Amino acid sequence: MHERSSVAELAGVLRAELQRYSPGEKLPSSRDLVARHRVSPVTVSRALALLAAEGLVVTRPGAGAFRAEPAARTGGDGRTGDTSWQEVALCAPASADAVPRTVDASGILATLAAPATDMIELSGGYLHSALQPERALSVALGRAGRRPGVWDRPPIDGLAKLRAWFAREISGPTGRLTAADVLITAGGQSALNTALRALAAPGAPVLVESPTYPGLLAVARASGVRPVPVPMDADGVRTDLLAEAFQASGARVFVCQPLLQNPTGTMLSEQRRAEVVRVARAAGAFVIEDDFARRLAHEDAPELPRTLAADDPDGTVVHVCSLTKATSPSLRVGALAARGPVRDRLRAIQVVDSFFVPWPLQEATLEFVGSPAWPRHLRAVAAELRRRRETLVSALATELPELPPARVPPGGFHLWLTLPSGVDEAAVVRAALRAGVSVAPGRPSYAAEPPGPRLRLSFAGVAGPAELVEGVRRLRTAFTGC
Repeated sequence: MHERSSVAELAGVLRAELQRYSPGEKLPSSRDLVARHRVSPVTVSRALALLAAEGLVVTRPGAGAFRAEPAARTGGDGRTGDTSWQEVALCAPASADAVPRTVDASGILATLAAPATDMIELSGGYLHSALQPERALSVALGRAGRRPGVWDRPPIDGLAKLRAWFAREISGPTGRLTAADVLITAGGQSALNTALRALAAPGAPVLVESPTYPGLLAVARASGVRPVPVPMDADGVRTDLLAEAFQASGARVFVCQPLLQNPTGTMLSEQRRAEVVRVARAAGAFVIEDDFARRLAHEDAPELPRTLAADDPDGTVVHVCSLTKATSPSLRVGALAARGPVRDRLRAIQVVDSFFVPWPLQEATLEFVGSPAWPRHLRAVAAELRRRRETLVSALATELPELPPARVPPGGFHLWLTLPSGVDEAAVVRAALRAGVSVAPGRPSYAAEPPGPRLRLSFAGVAGPAELVEGVRRLRTAFTGC
């Protein structure tokens, strides 16, 4: 069982036990729940957060958690509503051939929840606050908020200057994309959701790398599409198997991360870059290029290849990128780039979903990326990520030589570890939490059965190198006890 399952299971137990308490009555303390259910403090905290989000529990800092007062929900005739019918309606497939949707945000919620104060977070997906350009962003937002008209409705597609900036960033020297090809989105996750909904009908197969980003699998399953894994090797996705997968499945979409793939850190080789687009074009399919890590290259990284979109004349590639990973979790500004009729489909889906990205946030982004603070920030992040990567690799070699990383990537946040055969991945994750360090299990990264136990360690969300070393020491304690 991985951590998100532990959180969901504990939340289910507590949900059932709520009937024992009167509205407003205090629940057992977090310490009591840790001892009674033999879970970590962070699991208790996240389970209570889930119940609070459902309106079942109220948490009061310094006082504890309490059963929430029942909300009065009545119709115009005074009758209390009954929403239990939705449990059936939301699970029923649209037809006999459709793939039932699986709306499971537990893994994402577990990642987004703030860790307990005594927990070392090696499972996060964002820069630690010490690495975020908070002062520069605050200045940019202050200036943007004072501009005339900035609180009015923005253009649906996004501000023209910001779209032009993204077009230049995505195209590079080829100049293939223009502002007219770009839509501004509320971050990368929103862009992926829009792209999948626009390109794949419910029940359709969608090809994905194996392993892949767990958030992509969550979006795919919530959209009712069927993720079909395509294996990778040291050069990225196996293009021979990609061609076979298109033919066997009839898929019309392939989602990939050619640059510093999450979770493996793999770089798609130069030869396969062209082959991926050629194979997809031959199958009459789209490639969704998730370029999440381009601004996370380390100080010693080689020159990065161009985006797939930059070398695609036929509109095969739909490009997704975001500024969130390289700046702050709250700077949820990204872009979708596409050429041809598909761009109108993407626009229509985005309008239905979110209308537009707030104007002040777009203006603040333009202010920030146009200032000297932006290149300074990227240089600082590149240097610090390299230092942290080297620290984590060294600490693993000293404390856990039996867990060598599959590769040491020149960018991104993560190391991908293979556990010894026969080791229980979920048990290691649980033991790590009890030892005070959170790590990400490998299982959620696979659309089908994984080839073996894996762990993903992040080095971006901790306060500094010393905390990385301590985190590995705690992980050694957990691993030794399994």
